[in-house]
Amino acid sequence: MGSRTALVEDLMERFPHVPREAVFKEDLLRGGVAFDPSALSDNEGGEVKPKSYFIFSFDHGTLPELGEAALRRPPEEIILTGGPYDLRRTVVSVRVNPASPYRVAADEHGVLGLYLDGRRISDVGVPPMPEYYRHTLSNGKSVMEVAPTIQWGYLIYLTVFRVCQYFGAKEECQYCDINHNWRQHKAAGRPYTGVKDVEEVLEALEIIDRYDTAKASTAYTLTGGAITRTVSGRDEADFYGHYAKAIEERFPGRWIGKVVAQALPKDDVQRFKDYGVQIYHPNYEVWDEYLFKMYCPGKERYVGRDEWHRRILDSAEIFGARNVIPNFVAGVEMAEPFGFKTVDEAIDSTTEGLRFFMSHGITPRFTTWCPEPTTPLGKANPQGAPLEYHIRLLQAYRQTMEDFGLSSPPGYGPPGPGNAVFSVSSFMDSLPAQESAGTV
Repeated sequence: MGSRTALVEDLMERFPHVPREAVFKEDLLRGGVAFDPSALSDNEGGEVKPKSYFIFSFDHGTLPELGEAALRRPPEEIILTGGPYDLRRTVVSVRVNPASPYRVAADEHGVLGLYLDGRRISDVGVPPMPEYYRHTLSNGKSVMEVAPTIQWGYLIYLTVFRVCQYFGAKEECQYCDINHNWRQHKAAGRPYTGVKDVEEVLEALEIIDRYDTAKASTAYTLTGGAITRTVSGRDEADFYGHYAKAIEERFPGRWIGKVVAQALPKDDVQRFKDYGVQIYHPNYEVWDEYLFKMYCPGKERYVGRDEWHRRILDSAEIFGARNVIPNFVAGVEMAEPFGFKTVDEAIDSTTEGLRFFMSHGITPRFTTWCPEPTTPLGKANPQGAPLEYHIRLLQAYRQTMEDFGLSSPPGYGPPGPGNAVFSVSSFMDSLPAQESAGTV
């Protein structure tokens, strides 16, 4: 194509039903963005909400490789608007890549913009520092460390177990850097609590509830690494579930409660429901049988792909199909050396998985794969999947939802270009704006 601009414009022309905002958003998510020093934050002492590293690094380099961006964190997210493409408000999770052709910088008037191939293509908005980030817990810990918010303040992200018990090359998911992210933050001397105390979580939520007077925070997600044995004497359902129980008892009905966990047996899933969880995310990661075995060796060993899928369907009997929302990692389908060689093959496989779940009333969602360099797939595929794959996936996703008469899942805010706040993929940006986001 000769330039990234030409590639992007070609895809916008070829796929006119995919919002132009989503084309840029997917490219930024898959390939990252560089930051001029003028666009970096002053960490927790500044006016901009800094990147919290809430579970994975979502960067294209390790902290030592990010230069000044490792010392003065970039913003948690950016908003794109205007420019020559007349972009509607688009919230994008920040994934730092100093080598990216996209760059955020301030102009001569101090106004931030997004530049591609040296041309300003949009204005850039950054999240203001929320008042609740300016207050600390009684033990001195920051709210950002214990209960960071993402999706422009919509979601409180509670990574209560920051490592995974699928450990080492024979068990770790091959695209996941949760364990490395833990190690790099500890090595850098940053506060990064491994197992969060339930009372700390409640105190952080108390601060958010007190100062979030606009009630922008609407949902919380309980998540962390897989638990194959126990943590603090609790199995996975009890470990994550006891946080939900404490939150719902202290703040009944304040937030939509969600949990990301393995696909667990029905009795364990019932415990989540009994503890007050409203939405269950038993992520299936990648659809293809061979790729699941290659990329998720721990999950294949402990549960197995077929049993994983059976458990997802069973969980719909407890939560209702609409409230079971498994995630997959969009793009790993094309990762070398095992992935599909063509976009057609990858889209066909992923669509088969979408049709399987949606035919049962279950609506998956997806995260755009960021090839973190400390992971096996990231090392082998530093460019990620082709942008065309991501654009065609958005088209296939929306079409499959329409085929089965489904609407946008609950707990993700409003859908549609210009409205969506979900920041780690464009699936919500690509759905019809006139839909209601729904309630649980």
